[in-house]
Amino acid sequence: MIRYRVLACDYDGTLAWGGRLAPETHAALGRLRATGRSVVMVTGRLVDDLLVVCPDLSPFDIVVAENGAVLFWPATGRRQVLAEPPPAAFIDRLRALGTPQVWVGEVIVAMREPHEAQALQAIQELGLELQVIFNKGAVMVLPSGVNKATGLAAALSEIGQSPHEVVGVGDAENDHALLAASECAVAVANAVPMLKARADLVTEGDHGTGVVELIERIIASDLADLAPRLERHDLRLGNEIGGDAAFNLPAHGTNLLLAGTSGSGKSTIVTSLLEQAAERGYQFCVIDPEGDYDNLGAAVLGNQDSIPADVEVTNLLESPGRSAVVNLAGVALDARPRHFASLMLKLLSLRARTSRPHLIFIDEAHHLVPQEQPAGETNQMMTWSEVAGVVAVTVHPDHLPAALLARMDRVMAVGQSPWETLTAVSNAIGATLPPIAGGHEPLAPGEALVWQPRGTGPVPRIRTVVPATERRRHQRKYAQGDLGPERSFTFRGPEGKLRLKARNLAVFVELAAGVDDETWQYHLRAGDYSRWIRQDIKDEGLANEIAAIERRRDGAGETRRAVEAAITSRYTASA
Repeated sequence: MIRYRVLACDYDGTLAWGGRLAPETHAALGRLRATGRSVVMVTGRLVDDLLVVCPDLSPFDIVVAENGAVLFWPATGRRQVLAEPPPAAFIDRLRALGTPQVWVGEVIVAMREPHEAQALQAIQELGLELQVIFNKGAVMVLPSGVNKATGLAAALSEIGQSPHEVVGVGDAENDHALLAASECAVAVANAVPMLKARADLVTEGDHGTGVVELIERIIASDLADLAPRLERHDLRLGNEIGGDAAFNLPAHGTNLLLAGTSGSGKSTIVTSLLEQAAERGYQFCVIDPEGDYDNLGAAVLGNQDSIPADVEVTNLLESPGRSAVVNLAGVALDARPRHFASLMLKLLSLRARTSRPHLIFIDEAHHLVPQEQPAGETNQMMTWSEVAGVVAVTVHPDHLPAALLARMDRVMAVGQSPWETLTAVSNAIGATLPPIAGGHEPLAPGEALVWQPRGTGPVPRIRTVVPATERRRHQRKYAQGDLGPERSFTFRGPEGKLRLKARNLAVFVELAAGVDDETWQYHLRAGDYSRWIRQDIKDEGLANEIAAIERRRDGAGETRRAVEAAITSRYTASA
């Protein structure tokens, strides 16, 4: 499975030396395109100027010119302007201020240093929303928000790829946005120091020689050796209990088995991973036999009365910015393995062409991929030997084919007997299960065991990441729900004459505003408010904030307002 399908290159100082593209660099770009990858030039130059210094743009699928403001298709000559042109008054004012040379494009206005002072003066005088960008002695003025990242995004939309398939390479100040928008950031050896500092790779060669070096590495290994430097893209599984280690799931090429008893929190972990994938812009496809994932913000295809066609799913996923939940509730139980195998083959075919979806979630995997596959051509074609980027979720890992279990890079066990889950997997794949942290001590809610079958060392216990939707649900519960009599806060007063119960935070704020000052101060001085927040609301941060208020010697009115503000900012306002 190819990870990087697009090379996005700056021109001057990166591809070119002295404005010219060397034959060796031109040839290397052609070799890269011959592998099925795309090449995008991202330059500050005007299109007409570029055509003078580099008349043969055939190695490039598309050119992003004018530092992100213009798209140009070399094969057809078509141009697309992505922003408004500069006001004529701005050009006139620059010249009136004595700027000796001003280059004007479709959108960009360019000059040389140190004439940025005139540019800033003209912008201020005319009240324009323009930005100044530097490029190794060049000064570029563009509409606010237009840069190489926005231009690259427009180009990727045209060629049907996402930033997660991009290697970006540059050399100058204006390439920071390009590298930030790329999955893998590369600087050539002659790049400015700060660009080198942010890059995942700095080439040994400079200018086009460095780009040729990069291209050969992409062709040879798809930059697989750089994966450890790209952990910023990983999805977080959780943190080791009693240690500092973070446990992640790389969003590319890693398989995870998530197994445990019913009600053990598997869906919470899946929701957390899906939220993180969506936040980072990774495309996912959830194959959902029971209709449990209809509220993720992704497109839902199918329901109990409608079975989605495979082509309907793949057509939707052709768009890099869209993810899908495939609801198979309408498929009969005994027909699900065959239906799944057909869909999975189509998804793998789409991946072979686009590298997407980045992640495929298979819920209730034991129903979709049973050990005994039904006879038929489709299922005979189904193989797990090259499958990657799969999250398989199941109650019964021992019911899955050994070939699928053997492909798992991480096994995450939750529930009542997680060691039995790991033992079942280790027996199925013939691997030795290392010692488990904590032995057979039961897992607390929100805890899991994570085993890496091809790793070393004991199996750690981790505290899993709580998804935002779960946090919001708890916020609503604490803010407006009913905590019950035992967890409610009771205003009693110094003599115990009151019995005012606050069953949630909203009621607490209302009652706090109405009780007499003596009652309020009595509980405040006793630390009752922070104790309730810490023990029953279980919000350590809010409890600490209110404890600080309790330690103050302010009057009742001031402390009431401070406590109300602390609660409202975290709960009642958001709820």
